[in-house]
Amino acid sequence: MNTKLRIRRPDDWHLHLRDREMLAAVAPWSAGLGRAIIMPNLVPPVVTGAEAAAYRDRILAALPENVTLRPLMTLYLTEATDPADVLAAHAQGIIAAVKLYPAGATTNSASGVRDFDRVRPVLEAMAGAGIPLCVHGEVTDPAVDIFDREAVFIDRVLEPIRRATPGLRVVMEHVTTADGVAYVRSGDNIGATITTHHLVINRNHILVGGIRPHYYCLPVAKRESHRLALVEAATSGDPRFFTGTDSAPHPDRAKESACGCAGCFTAPNWLQICAHVFEQAGALDRLEGFTSLHGAAFYGLDPNPDHISLVRRDEPARWPERITAGGETVTVFDPGFPVHWHIEDDA
Repeated sequence: MNTKLRIRRPDDWHLHLRDREMLAAVAPWSAGLGRAIIMPNLVPPVVTGAEAAAYRDRILAALPENVTLRPLMTLYLTEATDPADVLAAHAQGIIAAVKLYPAGATTNSASGVRDFDRVRPVLEAMAGAGIPLCVHGEVTDPAVDIFDREAVFIDRVLEPIRRATPGLRVVMEHVTTADGVAYVRSGDNIGATITTHHLVINRNHILVGGIRPHYYCLPVAKRESHRLALVEAATSGDPRFFTGTDSAPHPDRAKESACGCAGCFTAPNWLQICAHVFEQAGALDRLEGFTSLHGAAFYGLDPNPDHISLVRRDEPARWPERITAGGETVTVFDPGFPVHWHIEDDA
C-alpha cells in the first residue's frame, strides 16, 4: 500500500467563498490551492466585469500572506448580460468563465435565466471567444421530481443550447447522476466537475434515521447506483472529469432550520477524503489527474508548477467540527468514516 503520494498542487474548479465575514472565515481554508473557479452567486450577484474585479480584490484581501491560491472569477449570467462586457472581462483576464443558474435552482439563483433564448447572443459570443459556460444542471419545473431534475435538464435545456451554439465549451457542474456522466462522455467540448461529497454520500445519508441537514446539497445526492457511477467516472482517468468541490458554507442556524439551506462545507477536508475514495477504488495513480491536471487542461491552463504530498498514516486526519464566521458557526462536512490521508506542502 502506498504511504506517500506526491502530486501537482490541486485546483478547485467550483468554489464558493461568499463575502464579508464569511469570506474572511472560509478563504484561508482554500489558501493552499493553486487556482479556484469562484462562484458569483452573491447577494447581489456578480454580473459585470467591474463587479468581478472588485470581488477578486476582496478575496485577495481576505487571504493570509504567502498563499498559493489564485482566484479565477466568473460572471453570473442573467437575461440582461451584455456580451461586450463578457468579452472585455475575459480579454482583460478578469474572468475565466460564465455561470448559468436556472432561476430558482439553488442558493441565490433568483436572478438566473428563465428564457434561454434571451441569452443566446451571450452564448454565441462566448463560443466565438472560447469562454466556458459553467452550468448548474437542474430544471426548476415543480412537476419534475427533484431526483430527476439533472436528467431532464440535459434533455430540455443543455442539449438544445449546445446544438444551437456549436463550439460552446460547457462544464456540467457538480454532476450527480449516471445520466450526466454518460452525457459528458458522449460529446465534445464538454467536461464535468464532481464534488467530494457526492463521491461519498447518497440520498440515504440525508434521510435514513433522521434528517441530516449538513448532508443536504443541491443538486441533491441521488441513489447509490448514481454515486457509484460518479466514483467510476472520477477514478477512471477520463480527462473530461475533474474536481470541483462546490464547498458551500452556510451558518449553522440557516442549515438547521425548518427550511434549511443547501450546501456542504468541504474546504477543510475534501482532498483527504478524495484520496480515501481513490484508494478504495484502487486508483491512487489517477488522483493527480482528477485533482490537478484535467481541469487545468479543459480551461487551457498549464498544471501548477509546484507539488504537495499526501501521506497515509495510522492515525486519522483531524479537522475542526465547525469554524466560526463572525458571530456564526459553520459545520465542516463529516464523511462518516476515518480518513488516514494527511497533507504535506512541498512548496
